[in-house]
Amino acid sequence: MTTATIDTPTKPRVERRVSRAVRLRLRTVGLYAVSVLFGVAVWQVLAMHYGPSLVASPRETLSAAGDLAADGSLTNSVIASSRRILIGWGLGLLVGVPAGLLVGQIRIVRQLLEPYIEFFRFIPPVAFVTLAVVWLGIGESSKVVLIFYTSVFIVILNTSAGVMAVSESKLRAAASLGAGRRQVLARVVLPSTVPHIITGARLAMGNSFLTIVSAEIVAAQVGLGSLIWTSRNYGRIDWVFVGIITLGILGFVFDRVLRVVASRVLRRYGVKL
Repeated sequence: MTTATIDTPTKPRVERRVSRAVRLRLRTVGLYAVSVLFGVAVWQVLAMHYGPSLVASPRETLSAAGDLAADGSLTNSVIASSRRILIGWGLGLLVGVPAGLLVGQIRIVRQLLEPYIEFFRFIPPVAFVTLAVVWLGIGESSKVVLIFYTSVFIVILNTSAGVMAVSESKLRAAASLGAGRRQVLARVVLPSTVPHIITGARLAMGNSFLTIVSAEIVAAQVGLGSLIWTSRNYGRIDWVFVGIITLGILGFVFDRVLRVVASRVLRRYGVKL
């Protein structure tokens, strides 16, 4: 009797919660679909107005994407660009997060590194494309280093901002309870900084996509940037549209995957994305 009394009101409540979550998800999917259809309609109107020499229509772009996928050009470009972005961005996180923690926590480190951070973060990666090719050649290293360059400073700045935003009362409370520097870092500073790290990682991912195009235009035989530039040289506007749209879809997918992984792995830190 006791079990039945407890379970009876709980089951409808759980079902209502699940039903509400399903409705919200369906609503989100529906809004996404409406937004995409509206964008395609506007695109079609622009294509009809300006003509195929300036704006490729959705149908022409889809046909061109099929041709590029059939001969392997599109697939190879996506794989090459994705590999470069993930390696450079990942290295930016590996270096940027520890550096940001040090800059935010230790004043002398911040004073030593701040002039370089403030100097280099205002120089766009495209300014270093020529030097990267001269120093590192036209291989993968030059592209990866440029993406690392565009990622690391964003991660450092966001991480250090998160560290410096930690409430002083939390730090004092932890110290009064006998926590050492490492314990304060692990139990107080890092959990409070996680949202800033995630934000920095997402911003760095966006900048990585900006950088990969300029890097591949100058020094790559395969990649989405190289595809866009080659298409321009051949006057294939439809191929250019394929490259641009593929970059946007790829970036959208990468950001969604990052959000899902972060929300699941770091949920215990209270991160909400």
